[in-house]
Amino acid sequence: MIDFQHYKTLMSDRLQELGVRLHEIDTELSVPKPADWEEQAVDIEDDEVLEGLGLAVQKEIALLQQALARIKNKTYGTCLKCGDPISQDRLNAVPYAMLCKTCVKPSAV
Repeated sequence: MIDFQHYKTLMSDRLQELGVRLHEIDTELSVPKPADWEEQAVDIEDDEVLEGLGLAVQKEIALLQQALARIKNKTYGTCLKCGDPISQDRLNAVPYAMLCKTCVKPSAV
């Protein structure tokens, strides 16, 4: 049996961490660029990396929010493709998993 409260707490804690991280990224991106062209080039490259990290954080936040919604509507832990239960091992590794191990594997063609 799935301990919904455990996963809800786990995901809520992770959302808090990601919110802090996203705020840090936004703060870093809002720092004015130096006047020196070479330093600007380095800063622009750094900003591109930060923007990529920010997008990854936003994606994880969306996945966690969707998983919390599935807990709320009592579909959490059920594969959205086949309807079978998602294993505890998979949920422990990827709490926002939407598919079971079988359905997540691409079919051999």
